[in-house]
Amino acid sequence: MSRLILSLKNVYLTFGGTPLLIGADLQVSKRDRIGLVGRNGSGKSTLLKIAAGIIEADSAEHYMQPGIRVEYLPQEPDLTGYATVHDYVKDVFDYGEDSYRAQSLLSKLGLSGLEKTVHLSGGQARRAALARSLASKPDLLLLDEPTNHLDLTAIQWLEKELAAMSSAIVLISHDRCFLEKLTQTTVWLNGGQSLLLNKGFSDFEVWRDKILDQEIQEIHKFNRKITREEQWMHGGVSARRKRNVKRVAELIKMRQARKDRRRQIGTVSMVASDANLSGKMVFEVKNLAKSFNANHVVKDFSLRVARGDRIGIIGPNGVGKTTLLKLILGDLQADSGTIRRGSNLEVVTLDQNREMLNPEEMLSHAIMGGAGDTVTINGRSRHFSSYMKDFLFLTEQARSPLKVLSGGERARVQLARAFAKPSNLLVLDEPTNDLDLETLDLLQELIADYSGTVILVSHDRSFLDRTVTSVITTSGNGQWVEYAGSCSDMLAQLESDVFAESSETFRSAFKLGKKKKASSMLMDQSRSISNKTSRKLSFNDKYALKKLSEKIEKLTSEINEMERELDDPSLYVKFHERFNLLSARLGAAKIELDEVENAWLKLEIKREELEC
Repeated sequence: MSRLILSLKNVYLTFGGTPLLIGADLQVSKRDRIGLVGRNGSGKSTLLKIAAGIIEADSAEHYMQPGIRVEYLPQEPDLTGYATVHDYVKDVFDYGEDSYRAQSLLSKLGLSGLEKTVHLSGGQARRAALARSLASKPDLLLLDEPTNHLDLTAIQWLEKELAAMSSAIVLISHDRCFLEKLTQTTVWLNGGQSLLLNKGFSDFEVWRDKILDQEIQEIHKFNRKITREEQWMHGGVSARRKRNVKRVAELIKMRQARKDRRRQIGTVSMVASDANLSGKMVFEVKNLAKSFNANHVVKDFSLRVARGDRIGIIGPNGVGKTTLLKLILGDLQADSGTIRRGSNLEVVTLDQNREMLNPEEMLSHAIMGGAGDTVTINGRSRHFSSYMKDFLFLTEQARSPLKVLSGGERARVQLARAFAKPSNLLVLDEPTNDLDLETLDLLQELIADYSGTVILVSHDRSFLDRTVTSVITTSGNGQWVEYAGSCSDMLAQLESDVFAESSETFRSAFKLGKKKKASSMLMDQSRSISNKTSRKLSFNDKYALKKLSEKIEKLTSEINEMERELDDPSLYVKFHERFNLLSARLGAAKIELDEVENAWLKLEIKREELEC
């Protein structure tokens, strides 16, 4: 049985008179991979902060194994007191420890370490904090939204980095793919209490929906009981000519309980206000180019967008996604090329940095824009208080300043404001930031039902797969390419990503000695890879192919042997140093195996292409 390193039991916490956590539990053993999920405002980040010792619960049974190293990644890190990013990250090490890993992590997250902390953007500060959290290889990692502000390449790297670590991990994330790949256990915060699923996130949503269905049935029974009690009050009391005070008090309690339950189980309701149809042609872009100081951001780019298209733009941070979007929309002047825009366009934009929100502005004014107390959605006039409830805001929050809202609540404010405006073109820049999974589901449904055209920028693979019909991504040096289909379809067509996404499929086939089958499977996925060579495979390539095959078999055998030894539950207790050494070797071996497989697959696909 795994050794317990953290235990939180019966956690109670109240904010402003409202209970947030009501007897919640969180237990972590060595090498656990736990996903902490729940609605915005359910207390996920708060529970993580209690586990990290940052805030104190009203009451709780809190145990932490003595001597373990814990690192916590906050959503809004504070780098005050550090001159540079490198100073901030290396400070996590004890005196005498080798801090070379700090610089390596920073470079992989797109930072040099020389950046001045006072000039960092929010995204840079988050990446610096992530490097600090990972650098010392702690016994326990508490990660709050680690994929925020990371591009797809960095997210895939982080998945591999975390998978190779021996740390126990508790993570909060809205990225479904990230959760599915990393979690083995799921803790769901619902109504202030925690429910445990001894399976990863891939099994969570089906399990959650069954529980919610049961809750709805219980509420239905509860409502019938209230109805019976109300009938008794209006008829039975006068018949008996005296009041049953206790029974009346119980009815009042039941009414309050129903009100609380409805508030807890509330869901966002999203409907976009449609404008008149745009023309069939929305945009026609030809040979577009834009450079900054001889740096090509967009070069010879052409695109045609028709009404009803759903286009995703994806690429590394800083590559020019927002620039490309501004060029298409006409917010930035191109150096060369032409852009034809269709007729009758009504554009609504959702900004990723919440720059359009004034933190001092009241909630009601932010949503309505000072346009009165009613909003018209598709011809139907609705009062502001009713529209607020669609986005899970209470009537009493109407005069609250935006600065007191959580990140998720501010995200819902922007959605409420954007969807209240008539539009036939939605432009969404990182719309998934800070949204909980349930709200993401509804946003996906809205996009699917939207009668207009959608252009969105996102790094969320699952969200892209569920919403877009084509993906635009960079191929380097200002070149942008459109791929038909979803994000997964795009990854299947890009050579390097084919290898990364298909390593497990390939490994199974390789172990069975079916190298040709594995390669053929990948060939079907990568038919559009360009720049085919017409020459035969060189002598050096043939020799490398043979050596890589031998290396794969050797690494696979070593990994199997190490995993068998680590499966022994007594190893950690009897041979602690051996356990740590094996865990470190296993992680390194898995990373090396992935790299060797990728190299082998590249050569094998090249060989089969030449033989076709």
